[in-house]
This record gives sequence, C-alpha cells and structure tokens, in this order.
Amino acid sequence: MHERGVFVDHSSISRWAIRFLPLLEKIFRKHKRQVGGSWRMDETYIQVKGVWKYLYRAVDKEGKTNDFLLTAKRDKAAAMRFFEQTIHDNGNPEKVAMDKSGANKSAIDQIIEDKAISVIVRQVKYLNNMVEQDHRAIKRITRPMLGFQSFQAAKNGLAGIELMHMIRKNQLNIEGGDKMSFADQFYALAGQLRSASM
Repeated sequence: MHERGVFVDHSSISRWAIRFLPLLEKIFRKHKRQVGGSWRMDETYIQVKGVWKYLYRAVDKEGKTNDFLLTAKRDKAAAMRFFEQTIHDNGNPEKVAMDKSGANKSAIDQIIEDKAISVIVRQVKYLNNMVEQDHRAIKRITRPMLGFQSFQAAKNGLAGIELMHMIRKNQLNIEGGDKMSFADQFYALAGQLRSASM
C-alpha cells in the first residue's frame, strides 16, 4: 500500500486481516484444485498469547495442502475434528501417513470405523518429511510475528497465510489463473468477495 501512496496504520491492516481473511479462504475452498488420495498429516506449534497451540495440517504426496486446523489442545478430539473437516472437504483418503502420535492414530481409526471406509494408515516418521518441510513455509511467516494476541486472531491470520501458501502451490482453479501472478490471483478472489457482499 505504501508503494501506491496509501498510508495505513498497521493496526488497521491487522483488523482487516482478522475480518476478511476467513471470508477469502472460504471463497478459495470453492475454487481449490482436487488433492491426491495419499495424505501426510502432522501438527506443529503456534504461539498464541505466550501459550503454545496446535496447527494440524495435511498435504498430499505432491505437497499440495489438503487442509489445516488450529486447536487449543493436541488430543484425539482435536485430531478427529481435523480429519472430519479434511475428509468433508477433500473426500476419503486412500492412505494416511503420520508420526507415532497415539491420539492421531486413535482418531483416524475411529473415523475409519464410524464411516466404514478403507484407509491404509502408516505410522512411519520419514514418510512425513514432506508435511514437516511444508510447515517451514508457515513458520517462516509466523516466527517474525512474535506470536498472536488471541486465538481468533491466530485462526484468521493463519487462514490468510495458508491461503497464500496454497495459491503459490497453484491450488487455485479459476479461469485464466495459470497466466496470473500470485497477487492477481489473490485480487481475483477479493473481487469475488466484493461481488458476493453487494
């Protein structure tokens, strides 16, 4: 904005981000490219008001982001919420690779039983390298932020960070998107938000 001669206080931008990023992410989900059936799932830590919270994330074997969810706790209930949301948005996986977390394994086993679906679950640490490397792109942005001041701000801010990360991974499927810069793809989403609110 400064390059365009517009001077805005950082707190205004923060308020805009908290208000509009979840809406943009919701629109993005309608245009998200389909992901593969072989998933890598893991969680990482995000600091919120000096306390560590948990960001559950999954990518497919190509490194495309399936989904993400920020939770206050790292337990079976949180893992189940994440898997249910991810399956709802992306369909049933064929395979899920994860670390040795008992809570995550228990959650996916429960979902497999409840939904009567067939999923190969592998708890092999090296198979998760892809999602662990993918965490770095998110951490690179959140680390200099010195933590979020509220859970809602963290949730909304991460929606925007993940949104841009998915755009960079060519996961936005809109007409002419392949010829657009990342910024133009973001503006195209923002334009849809503007027309939806009119």
